[in-house]
Amino acid sequence: MFKAIQKRSVSDEVFDQLRNRIVYQELKAGEELPSERLLSEMLGVSRNAVREAIKRLQQARLVEVKHGGMTTVLDYRREASDDLLPSLLFDQDGQIQVDAARRIVRMRQVLSPAIAADAAVNGGAVTADRLDALVDDMLAAVAPVDLQRLAFEFWEVLVDGSGNIAYRLAFNSLRKTYEPLWELLTQMLDRDLRKLDSFRGLAMLVREGKADEAAELARDYIDGSSDAINQFLDLYEQHTRNHLNNNA
Repeated sequence: MFKAIQKRSVSDEVFDQLRNRIVYQELKAGEELPSERLLSEMLGVSRNAVREAIKRLQQARLVEVKHGGMTTVLDYRREASDDLLPSLLFDQDGQIQVDAARRIVRMRQVLSPAIAADAAVNGGAVTADRLDALVDDMLAAVAPVDLQRLAFEFWEVLVDGSGNIAYRLAFNSLRKTYEPLWELLTQMLDRDLRKLDSFRGLAMLVREGKADEAAELARDYIDGSSDAINQFLDLYEQHTRNHLNNNA
C-alpha cells in the first residue's frame, strides 16, 4: 500500500506521499490513518518525520487529529484551501491532470478582469508607474523566458494595486501551480507575451482610473492566452489517449 521512503527523516517526502493518497482518494474522507508508529515502520522513516508531516496535513486541512491521537482524513474538496492547487495539476506519474488544468485556466480567466478593474480604482499613479516600467523592460527583453518573468511581475503589480488580499493569495497559489510548467508555458504563450500594446494599455487605464475599460482589456488578453493553453491541453489529452490505446 505504502512505498518506503528512501531518504530518512525527510518529512516533505512523507507529506507528499500522504497528501497524494488523499488527493487521489486512495485514502478516502473519513478513513483513519495508521498510527505514527505504524506509519514510520511502513514508510521507513522516523516518527518525528511522520509527526511533522501529519502536522502539515492538519494545517492544510487534509486531516483532522482527534482527541486521543487518531488522525482522520478530511474531504479536501470542502476543507482545503487553494494552496492545494499545485498538487491537483499532476497525477502520481507526473502526468498533467487535464481537467484540473482547465479549471485553473478558467479561474485565471475569471479573476484577471476583476483584478485589473480594482487596480484601476485603487492603484493610482504609483501602480501605473511600476506597470509602465515593466512594459519598458519587456520592450527591451529578447528571450521569451524574460518576457514570461516580466509578464508575471506585471500581473503581480496589478494584484497588489487592486488592494485585495484575497486576489493576492489566489495569485500566489496560481504562481506555485505554474512553476512546474514554467518552460512549457513560456513556449505556449510566446505570441501573447509579445502583445505589449495590451500591457501598455492596461497601465494607461490604471493611471486614468478606467475600471470598466481595464477589465475589458484584461479579459481580451487573458481569453487569448487561455485559448492557447487550452489548445495545448486538447493536444496533450489526445496524445495521452492515443498512447493508452496503443499500449492497450
